[in-house]
Amino acid sequence: MTTLQKPDQIISDSAHDALIDQLRASSSKEEILKFENWFNSKVSSIPLHELICELLRNRSISRVLAAKWLSTLINDKEEQLSKSN
Repeated sequence: MTTLQKPDQIISDSAHDALIDQLRASSSKEEILKFENWFNSKVSSIPLHELICELLRNRSISRVLAAKWLSTLINDKEEQLSKSN
């Protein structure tokens, strides 16, 4: 018999809903990176990319939305690394 475990709640329900709204509202690279900087400066418990992955695993956001955000975040990190080298 298979049992499903309820995932641990990382953020409150209201913060969860606000985050999803923000993910859906941001469309440009600049908006995404600005929000990431704000989020990472305010929330020290988990980086934004990990929270996006958790939302994707919980099916709280679509694969398309997660892919847009994660590819933007990863591409920005790669650009930063190439500039520093």
